[in-house]
This record gives sequence, C-alpha cells and structure tokens, in this order.
Amino acid sequence: MRTIIGASVLALFISTAQLARPQNAPAQTLTIYVVDVEGGNATLFVSPSGESLLIDTGNAGAAAVRDADRIMAAAKDSGIKQIDHLITTHYHADHVGGLPELAKRIPIRHFIDHGANVQPGPNIDPVLGQYAELYAKAKHTVAKPGDKIPITGLDARIVNSAGATIKIPLPGAGRPNPYCGGFKPHTVNPVSGQPVGNTEDEQSVGTYMTFGKFRFVYLGDFTWNKEFELMCPNNRIGTVDLLLASRHGQPSSNSEAFVNAIQPRVTIINNGSRKGGQPDAMKILLNSPRLEDLWQIHFSFLGGQEYTVPGLFVANIEQNVIPLAPIEPPQPGTQAPPTPQHDGPAHWIKVSAQMDGSFSVTNGRNGFSKTYRAQSRD
Repeated sequence: MRTIIGASVLALFISTAQLARPQNAPAQTLTIYVVDVEGGNATLFVSPSGESLLIDTGNAGAAAVRDADRIMAAAKDSGIKQIDHLITTHYHADHVGGLPELAKRIPIRHFIDHGANVQPGPNIDPVLGQYAELYAKAKHTVAKPGDKIPITGLDARIVNSAGATIKIPLPGAGRPNPYCGGFKPHTVNPVSGQPVGNTEDEQSVGTYMTFGKFRFVYLGDFTWNKEFELMCPNNRIGTVDLLLASRHGQPSSNSEAFVNAIQPRVTIINNGSRKGGQPDAMKILLNSPRLEDLWQIHFSFLGGQEYTVPGLFVANIEQNVIPLAPIEPPQPGTQAPPTPQHDGPAHWIKVSAQMDGSFSVTNGRNGFSKTYRAQSRD
C-alpha cells in the first residue's frame, strides 16, 4: 500500500510541476530564415525569447507583394506576430522596396537605418517617403558603429553604418590581418562599371551577432574597399560560424581581406538566378580557409556549374537547362536583359543555432539538413 501511495504522490508531484512550467517555454534556439526575394535581401532572426529582428524587406514595385508574402510565410513558420526590430541596410530598391507593403501585413516596432539617403531618385524617393511616415509613428534609430540592438539573449551589434566602421575590435578580435598586404583596391565597380564613389552601398548597416558561442555577420552591400577599412590592418571582427555573403555574392564585395580573415564555417548567398555568384566572387568564398559548406538561395547562371555547389545546397532551381560554363554577364554600364520572373513557390534556407556554437542549416526546397558541431575558437 505504501508503494502505491508513494507512486501516486510522485505522479501528482510530476503532474503539478508540469502544469507549473510554462507551456510555451521557448526552445534554446536562435532561428534564422534567409528568405528568397529574388536577388534582394530579407533575413529574419527569431531569438529563444521570441523577439524578432528582420534585416531588409525585399524588392519594390510589382515584386513587393510577392516578397511580403514570402517574408510573412517565414514569420508564420516562426510563430511571431510582430517585427520587434527592422534594420534597413541601405536604400536600394532590392533591400527597402518591399517595406511599405510588408508594414501593411505585420506591426513593426523599431526601425533602424543609416540616416539620410545619398542616392535620391524618382524610383526610390516615394518609397522613402512612405518609410518616413512609418517610422514617425514608431521608434526610429539612426545606427552608429558600436551600437547594440536590445534583444534578450543575443548580443547584436552594428559594425558599419553611414560609411563608418567600428574602431575598437570586438571581444576576442583585433589580431593583425595577414590578408591586408595583398589587397588591391577597386577604382571601378566590377559589376556596374561605374567609378567607386559614395553610393548607398558604402552606407550599408552591417550586423554582427553573438548567441552564446555562435557568431554571425552580415555587412549588407558594403563594398570591397570599405571591407578593407573595417578589417585592416587588424581584424576587428574575429572569426565567425556563419556569413551571409555581402552584396548577394558579387565581386564588388567579398574580398580576401574580409572573407579569409573571418573564416566562416558556413556561408549563405542570398542571390538571384542572374544576380550574384560570379566566378571571381565564388573563388574567394569557396576558398575561405575554414569553410565547410556554401549554400545558395538560387543556382547562379553567372557562375554556371563550374562555380556553384551541389544541388542539395541550393534552395531554388530554375526549370530549364543549367549551363556548364558561366553565362557572360552584360558589359558594365549596359542594360541587362530582364530576369525571368519567379513568382511561384519559393524556398528559404533556415538556420537553427545553439548556444554551444553548434548549428544546423536546412534547405526548404528538399528538406536536406546538415548539422555543424560546436568547435573551439582560436
């Protein structure tokens, strides 16, 4: 009888403890969605506390509805009901164009940007007018290098903004960068053919994030020359686990002085089928000293089969013949043929990071997932 009573009391105790525990207690996982916005950017972070950070909102014009749908699909999958913090890296239409449409779908509590636009024009000015109306009714921060974004359990810092970079190395960083000596500055943008200057790309807001021992960095469209200012003569970033490649994996960013110095274990490229992934950039990204895998949102026709990764690691595949050799990009300064519209099903790449530094990456198209074990950091 005593045994029966003791077992009953124990069962009652366990049941009571389970009732007392929060039923929706968050898992200790940082979740990252790299959303397909057809060669733009939209990256959603959801912390274990349920707080959210979105970096960029996709394309403008007719594509804004499509991209807002895709961002909202990620938000629904994560279970969030609002965007707590939105970083607009810079005011090019593929990064900020979808904001007015997205703001109709979900509340945005805090807007973060680099300040005034340095490239006004008839196409972007109306979007930025709507943006100003939105942040006038919410919290608005003009980011400065070194600023922290308040997210429970995360250390999210701004490392570049408005053409400036952090001057004091991040914790654990600051060693001499051996890749600075061979750096060759760009005088002409290798993609646009325009002289290097003060465009919105140079103004980009870059974010470095720490979750326990896990490290992530994304610099927006920060340029090749600006990477040198951030990383030389000393590496102020240190090494990272995950890199979201700058400027969609184009050779106007992603220098050896940046990529080889931070030594990502995994790199993700948020590219389009005909935007990003050119051979010159892929050679650097794929040869990074500590790289285990590179994942792409789209197969790149500009890289062809020569400069791409196995299909398991590509989230969206075009339904036509994939060339072996890269296709010839348009000459700098000339108008490229329009990219075929991809308005059907789109797939994200999802990252699940743990505080011990381990993380997994999952391809939303085929369900393929790979786990990267925690490693000691130099």
